[in-house]
Amino acid sequence: MKVLRSRLYELEIEKKDKERAQDRKSQVGTGDRSERIRTYNYPQNRVTDHRIGLTLHKLEQVLEGAALDEMIDSLNTHFQAEKLKEL
Repeated sequence: MKVLRSRLYELEIEKKDKERAQDRKSQVGTGDRSERIRTYNYPQNRVTDHRIGLTLHKLEQVLEGAALDEMIDSLNTHFQAEKLKEL
């Protein structure tokens, strides 16, 4: 019985480890260009947030924090609209 119990315990631990590994793998991206969240283009003074398709030609202001509120507000609005669509 002890051997059976230990084998079942090991199987359960392996199962949980595999689940954890799959969760981690799904949360960590591959680093591809298609996974970009935001692009900063200095020559064109442009910031693009790829999640919502927002482009601002205010790079200096965003980096200083002055136009950051505009980007955050747009993100909040977009994600709230997505949540409403789900309901």
